[in-house]
Amino acid sequence: MKKRILRLDLELSITVLAILFSIKGYSNQPATKSKSSNSPVFSEFIYQGLDDVYNNYPLKADEFYNPILQGCYPDPAITRKGDDYYMVCSSFAMFPGVPIFHSKDLVNWTDLGGVLNRPSQLDVHNCGISSGVYAPGITYNPHNDTFYMITTAFTGGLGNIIVKTKDPLKKEWSDPIKLQFDGIDPSIFFDDDGKAYVVHNDAPDKGKALYNGHRVIKVWEYDVENDQVIHGTDKIIVNGGVDLSKKPIWIEAPHLYKKDGKYYLMCAEGGTGGWHSEVIFIGDNPKGPFTPAPSNPILTQRYFPQERANKVDWAGHADVVEGPDGKYYGVFLAVRPNEEQRVNTGRETFILPVDWSGTFPVFENGLVPMETKLKMPQGVENKTGKDGFFPNGNFTYEEDFSSKQLDYRWIGLRGPREAFIEKAKNGIQIQPFDTNIKEMKPTSTLFYRQMHKNFSFGASIDYVPKSEKDLAGLTCLQNEYSNYVFGITKKGDEYFVVLERNAGSRVRRQYNSEILASTKITLDNPLRLKVEAKGDAYQFSYSTNDTDFVNLGGTVSGDILSTDVAGGFTGCLLGLYATSANDVVPQ
Repeated sequence: MKKRILRLDLELSITVLAILFSIKGYSNQPATKSKSSNSPVFSEFIYQGLDDVYNNYPLKADEFYNPILQGCYPDPAITRKGDDYYMVCSSFAMFPGVPIFHSKDLVNWTDLGGVLNRPSQLDVHNCGISSGVYAPGITYNPHNDTFYMITTAFTGGLGNIIVKTKDPLKKEWSDPIKLQFDGIDPSIFFDDDGKAYVVHNDAPDKGKALYNGHRVIKVWEYDVENDQVIHGTDKIIVNGGVDLSKKPIWIEAPHLYKKDGKYYLMCAEGGTGGWHSEVIFIGDNPKGPFTPAPSNPILTQRYFPQERANKVDWAGHADVVEGPDGKYYGVFLAVRPNEEQRVNTGRETFILPVDWSGTFPVFENGLVPMETKLKMPQGVENKTGKDGFFPNGNFTYEEDFSSKQLDYRWIGLRGPREAFIEKAKNGIQIQPFDTNIKEMKPTSTLFYRQMHKNFSFGASIDYVPKSEKDLAGLTCLQNEYSNYVFGITKKGDEYFVVLERNAGSRVRRQYNSEILASTKITLDNPLRLKVEAKGDAYQFSYSTNDTDFVNLGGTVSGDILSTDVAGGFTGCLLGLYATSANDVVPQ
């Protein structure tokens, strides 16, 4: 019930945001940089993942780890052109929007950044972190050799949009084309005859909603030449879900496929929490009627004990593609809760082989408790974390910020990272905005997703605040109402390291801030700041000599950094943060 309430609250919030936001580019609504030249320089960044499961289950030569994208990379969709695979995920208010990855083998992935990587494409400057852009679809159209990314952008007056490119590797997608239909979670399908169709989640017809969470799947014919759905062609093809008499909730994330002359409609059902699942329908026409498979769901983790070891849960929101070995594979979201059953790493991208030897596809081992390791497709070598491929499992990522291109894992929130970062002699300089982490505006924070339950995240900081309004350091953020701030500030003529816990209410728009600890320091040399977590237990510490660390605030709970406590759809983001609008007052 809690998950339903959160989902319905978000739906209401999105509707309100869509009405309120005007169609203005981010460049017309710039964040305000501090007039002071007082900007911190961060250097010697280290992130280290230390999850027990990867130590307990080392890989063999023919294995790789699941999830394939750790951290907040939810709602995956995938497409193929020849030997090239492209996968996209939701980004919400993160910038750039819609992260995209490339692979030749479904195991080793290269991060290409974001599809919506220009302010002209995406305006998220004043929306909540779980609004913005989500549930993208990506499809290659062989009839015109073009890739299409379609998504819902409840921000900047956009709604449902589509962008195109001939080559995703060039990272040059078109500006958004606004599509003339409501609802969420669109995807586009190109039939053998060149005709195109869009399917999406929507509300039932007016006056026909039967219960909370009652949704439908609609299909439209799509005009490829004019890039628009064809007025009057919309049709409801699924009402409620597999069995309307059981009041199924949140039928969504639809994808159309064609195999052996039949059309298949695959959807998520049950909401994105503990009852999440994937279901499949079959029909003779892309516009239906569609009949559910007799053995639905084809993927779920909802039937198993809550306290199981190495738990993977909430599995669903999937997409299927034929792999390099001729087998089918499905990518989908799932979560890995910690020992308190909290979800701090957010919804992550997993993969499983799909058995489609019969009439209906079934995710292999998707209906039993999921395991940590998978067998690689035949002939594939595991290069994750090497040669520029995205890492998984336990890994250490070190960054001295000297390279020409900043790693795409670093992101902005509500605006581009380039708006506030500059290269410095010994690191990266963050120019503070006149906004702080609790405001629903762009913040001058360079974010990195939390990718492990157990991790350390730290950097050296060269910084001397000039006033009480200045603060720089680290932040752990789930949303603008649920976060920790750990940084250097000033009170009178003295300098302090402070730790603040913000545990407000996203629903009531209320803040509840508490200074957990503060201590006087001297700033003769750069400080090193570090946050460490072991499951739900987080610790913040600093060092004046880069060796001996002093804990500040003891051990604190990561509860407010979890999806199930803070709400919304994002995981914890770890940030290098600066502000000239500080309101944290040392005690």
